[in-house]
Amino acid sequence: MSAPFILILYYSRHGSTSEMARQIARGVELAGLEARLRTVPAISTECEAVAPEIPETGALYASLDDLRHCSGLALGSPTRFGNMASPLKYFIDGTSSLWLSGGLVGKPAAAFTSTASLHGGQETTLLSMLLPLLHHGMLVMGLPYSESALLDTRGGGTPYGASHHAGADGKRGLDEHEISLCRALGQRLASTAKLLENGRG
Repeated sequence: MSAPFILILYYSRHGSTSEMARQIARGVELAGLEARLRTVPAISTECEAVAPEIPETGALYASLDDLRHCSGLALGSPTRFGNMASPLKYFIDGTSSLWLSGGLVGKPAAAFTSTASLHGGQETTLLSMLLPLLHHGMLVMGLPYSESALLDTRGGGTPYGASHHAGADGKRGLDEHEISLCRALGQRLASTAKLLENGRG
């Protein structure tokens, strides 16, 4: 059996969601677990298109086995009209076999997102990603207000998960509060996964 790991599964065509994924991974590692970054390919709106098996840059593409064997999941997407991006939804829609087998039941999960505008649908996007995780029987986690950055942030951060205000041009980097909240989310996922693994052992 492989060592426990937290899967950080996200879609991003720009840097901010990818950077959030790396900061969440750092939080997972600070809590003593391995973090695995995975992404999903873009989908074609015109015809059936085949993506290369390995992307040219960034994280590897996710497989159902990544989900099946993870000890916890962080799901991330930029906001698209208050919802997750369609490539991520397309991938999640293909997880019926895991739903039928109960492969994700009882595993901790969380969500993260980035938006171009400050009030651009961060919370609705996070909730849109949490809904299928609830259907899978996962234990949904957010960020408690004991995280002081949640009260001090001027960019992103919600009790529903980590978020980031990337700006209209997408070039605004993560600020100290957003980084803190991403890492806190990773630490919460890893700590909870370890407790659950010890309880099963």
